[in-house]
Amino acid sequence: MWAQVWGFLYNSFLRLWLKWVLRLLTGKCELQRLLGGAEAGALRTLSVEHSLEASKNKVLRNAVHVEETEVEKCVKDIMKEKRIEQKDTRFKTNLHISLLQISGYKKLYLNVENLRKVPYDSENEEHEEQLIELWNLLMPHENLKARISKQWCDIGFQGEDPKTDFRGMGLLGLVNLVYFSKHYTNEARQILSRSNHPKLGYSYAIVGINLTEMAYSLLKNGTLKGHLYNMVSGLPQMEHFHQFYCYLVYEFDKFWFEEEPESIMHFNQYREKFHEKIKGLLLDYSVVLTLQDTKKP
Repeated sequence: MWAQVWGFLYNSFLRLWLKWVLRLLTGKCELQRLLGGAEAGALRTLSVEHSLEASKNKVLRNAVHVEETEVEKCVKDIMKEKRIEQKDTRFKTNLHISLLQISGYKKLYLNVENLRKVPYDSENEEHEEQLIELWNLLMPHENLKARISKQWCDIGFQGEDPKTDFRGMGLLGLVNLVYFSKHYTNEARQILSRSNHPKLGYSYAIVGINLTEMAYSLLKNGTLKGHLYNMVSGLPQMEHFHQFYCYLVYEFDKFWFEEEPESIMHFNQYREKFHEKIKGLLLDYSVVLTLQDTKKP
């Protein structure tokens, strides 16, 4: 309760008073201070995003909702509203970058959500080709004898037809599995092999789909903003989401074997512990979580 009261008082009175004092002392508005001082990346863009969202000015508040094509005009409108000279190229460039990151994050979420909503369709030739590609990438020396086969259990699906395992994450779950197997083939095969451990084994494909849900939820609730704002000085793309997923798969496998769970029955418990670990890492404003960085010597 007291936290809510304090939040109300700060946003309604203290923040406005503090902004007014700092403007008198520095001769600059809040956006000028943010964009002129902090280095490019998460801290700067998150601060700009918060400033715009909390603004009493409609033009500034609406800036966090602009499309990519409207960013340049939006920058000019903000500079006009705040009476900042258009020749201030540093402010203009830095604000442009931050607005691209903000709008790009929202667009990325929509693209990920749209892919998640596409159900796996065994009548769709492209869907089937991706599924077969996954098998061939992971099991290059073993032919799949039939589309409906117990062999699918060898790469961690639950039954004879993998399509039933994609219900929760739709096509997004399959696309992520294929992406990891295609771009990090050796790592994917090694992790698949480790997942068959007699004591610490787990269902590779099912866990992979579960980690897609984790990546999706972190994107949806905004927790991934810091990572993506540090990683991309512009528009985050689907590629960057896939890269984060690859990091999760690689790190979860390490985490699972380090923890040595008593059995797969404790999966949810350790999954949540891993989830909390990742959320903790993402609190760091300088964080970048990619598989390339993880594997550096």
